[in-house]
Amino acid sequence: MEGLLDLGYIGLFIGSFVAATVVPFSSDVLLIGMLAAGGDIAWSVSVATLGNWAGGLTSYWLGWIGKWEWIEKYMRVKHETLVRHKDKVDRFGALLALLTWLPFIGDVFAIALGFYRVDFKKSAVLMLVGKGARFVAWALLFVWGKQYIQ
Repeated sequence: MEGLLDLGYIGLFIGSFVAATVVPFSSDVLLIGMLAAGGDIAWSVSVATLGNWAGGLTSYWLGWIGKWEWIEKYMRVKHETLVRHKDKVDRFGALLALLTWLPFIGDVFAIALGFYRVDFKKSAVLMLVGKGARFVAWALLFVWGKQYIQ
């Protein structure tokens, strides 16, 4: 992680991108590290958001290229289970993209949105909103906490 912070905003982008894929990694820690190292708040939040969003969109497209037959055959998931999950995804639609910022399960939501062919434009916009709100919240917590530490 320190190596990524040494790369500055590029490292923050790469780390945030990777964290939004199926690789378990914390972009929140990278953002706080960047801010603690003196990074500009607006730039840091923007770069982390864009990197995390790009990673989420990558997960969406990975889901999009998935095939039901592959999931049934190689992951041994029953057809009925896929239909049941599709019904849940259809119920909430692109609104699930607001939750792609959540640790672990957010990646699953992004893949499911693509796999079940939920509208890309709506999913992309709502994913950007959710991920952006998360980083704004972390930045606000950092600024608030910083005043009590000094």
